[in-house]
Amino acid sequence: MKPSLRIVLVSGCALMALGTASAIAQEWKPDRPINLIVPWGAGGSTDQVTRVTAPILAEALGVEVVVVNQPGASGAIGTQEVLNAPRDGYTWTANAIANNATYHVSGLLPDTDIDDWHIYLSVANVPVVSVPADSEFEDFGQLLEALKTRGNEITVATAGVTSSGGTAIAALSGAADGFDYNMITYDGGGPAAIATAAGEAMVTTQLAVEQTELIRGQRLKPLAVLSDQPLVLEGVDPIPPITEWLPDMELAPDYFGIFIPTGVPDEVVATVDKIWAEQVVNSEALKTYAETFGAVFAPSYGAEARALAMPVVILEACDSVDRGEAVNDPSTIGIDCETRTEVAQ
Repeated sequence: MKPSLRIVLVSGCALMALGTASAIAQEWKPDRPINLIVPWGAGGSTDQVTRVTAPILAEALGVEVVVVNQPGASGAIGTQEVLNAPRDGYTWTANAIANNATYHVSGLLPDTDIDDWHIYLSVANVPVVSVPADSEFEDFGQLLEALKTRGNEITVATAGVTSSGGTAIAALSGAADGFDYNMITYDGGGPAAIATAAGEAMVTTQLAVEQTELIRGQRLKPLAVLSDQPLVLEGVDPIPPITEWLPDMELAPDYFGIFIPTGVPDEVVATVDKIWAEQVVNSEALKTYAETFGAVFAPSYGAEARALAMPVVILEACDSVDRGEAVNDPSTIGIDCETRTEVAQ
């Protein structure tokens, strides 16, 4: 039996002090718009929180922050675009940090890892297992039995194998000693949730923020949240934790944010660090978004953000090995899956 993985969410109030580089670098004053690539379709979890955060950054920087959706290959196409761009501070990306940290393991972006990025986290998200409102399944136990006995007959809508929904259904299969399913892939978590509500798929395992309005509108019926605590959404009965059925399932919050490639000028990093510490951590707009859509408000940056991210990075990297999906061993990005720890490279 694998040990259960639990981590504590740290609020923005615990942000570390600005580092030495931030203290000595001059303030950056951009003179043209910043291109912020979301490597997923419109309406999904990454797109949602990025469009709340971008105006905060734009106001602080005094230039437009242009959000550009560039989906494809589970986020790898847009992410590669950012890595290929000049390291001048004018091209950023947004994603779940576990994606950027493990694209090498999945083989989608070889020779990349978490340390290719300056990390600015905003919220943590959790997947929810939901079915159409008229589904035959009334609770997760019934769905689990169907997955075990009917396998590929059960269609699951996600944003791709490495998306939050894709890794969630794979993790559920692993925790339940294996079951088959038929994944239907969409350009983002929002479209996957909408398709499920429309009856195109029997299940979705995308994030709560991508499903909340459909759940409130009684178009989706939530069966379980991938957490050890119920998920409480205003106007909805508490969604039971997956541990009611799979008590030993490994769990870790999925952190989302904005990432700037390493190699940009120090003043870019120092300026964005300061904005994160002073504006983002105190943003009422971001707090309201999190409270409304079932996310956790959790701004952090730098070394603290990296430390918060590593549990979900390790979990997703090692689970991909367990499922036989890893193209490159996690040891190549400094993860020991025998101990489930990060090791020095």
